[in-house]
Amino acid sequence: MTQETVAATSDAVLDREETISRDELEALQLSRLQHTVAYAYDRVPLYKRKFDEAGIHPTDLRELADLGKFPFTTKEDLRLEYPFGMFAVPQHEVARIHASSGTTGRATVVGYTKKDLADWAKLVARSLRASGVRPGMKVHNAYGYGLFTGGLGAHAGAEALGCTVIPISGGQTERQITLIQDFKPDAILATPTYLLTIADAMVKQGIDPASTSLKYAVLGAEPWTEEMRHELEVTMNLKACDIYGLSEVMGPGVAGEAVETQDGSHIWEDHFRPEIVDAFNPAVGVDSVLGDGEHGELVFTSLTKEALPIIRYRTKDLTRLLPGTARPAHRRMGRITGRSDDMIILRGVNLFPSQIEEIALRIPELSPHFQLELTRPEGTRMDQLTVKIERRDAVTVEGAAAAAKVLQQQIKIHVGSSCTVDVVEPGSLERSNGKLRRIYDLRPKA
Repeated sequence: MTQETVAATSDAVLDREETISRDELEALQLSRLQHTVAYAYDRVPLYKRKFDEAGIHPTDLRELADLGKFPFTTKEDLRLEYPFGMFAVPQHEVARIHASSGTTGRATVVGYTKKDLADWAKLVARSLRASGVRPGMKVHNAYGYGLFTGGLGAHAGAEALGCTVIPISGGQTERQITLIQDFKPDAILATPTYLLTIADAMVKQGIDPASTSLKYAVLGAEPWTEEMRHELEVTMNLKACDIYGLSEVMGPGVAGEAVETQDGSHIWEDHFRPEIVDAFNPAVGVDSVLGDGEHGELVFTSLTKEALPIIRYRTKDLTRLLPGTARPAHRRMGRITGRSDDMIILRGVNLFPSQIEEIALRIPELSPHFQLELTRPEGTRMDQLTVKIERRDAVTVEGAAAAAKVLQQQIKIHVGSSCTVDVVEPGSLERSNGKLRRIYDLRPKA
């Protein structure tokens, strides 16, 4: 850790809940959890129906482990209750509505009371502060504004922290670069792949990405690897930290990474109770909850939400829970290795885009820009994976061909499946304007 990082973190004034003991935190969780489960049962018809069908009642929750007896909530539940069936308060108490894009099905809709919005801003501010952002800093917010929770959620949190917010939103990359040069922000909020897009565009304009005023990047909304962190930190001469959230649970700020440790995001457990369960086993029960350190699917229960309390929401994000470090009472999330619905099953082998990123960025000749194409050649029943990846600018055609062989071998060794690697020209693949699409399924539709 540099002296600058030490200085940036030593003057932080933490929330009281960040400094309490684990025992105090779990006592607070139990009290809030008992209230939330009863509140959801009384006010949300879906929960009354699900609890009754499962033969469970809010009064059965006597200790934290009892949460494992309650049924899960899924994205499909929210879609079936579209638009406002999950709301626990009357319409006039809903201060704001957000929604998913609906590109993979009916949109999921979430609502917030004024208190929910205040809590959300506080937790985003807490996350930004953990990542090195301080009151008085200028913050360039390149998360998309609108129904997506990223832009407005990050904006409110930065304002609550006492920052000057530059609300540029996503896209318009050349304008982003102009404002970074002219306004000289201290921190940038974006998806990791979009920050990479900005850095690449700077290079094309003859600007050294390491020469800007940016000192901190708080990145989220898509899985990214330690190799990507290294790429961005070296390229842009800044400290990059993760921020985690999802709209169904709140939005960004459910968890945040500390700049002094950069060892995974601490979950703000005074507001959310996390669990890890087997991603591919729908069973409910205390025995189905995995222990800390075990890999599985992340599940969240809200503890303080008013408009949309959420009980045991299956996020589909694959990770593990680890002991707290910079915030000892609050457990950390390991790096998200992927999403259960993004998993590619290739000839019986499970594969995630983040695995390809991790392997590719260890090969100096290859860039972080890649796509995965799934095809099924005519007349066969076997799926084929092609990794399209850009070579770096200074790499020759011969060097790229050698790198392709290395990547192909490393994927076979570490993932266990064969694939084709196509190294393409720099700048030829689609760039991120927010969340980047990695997988292109070109197989014939059944």
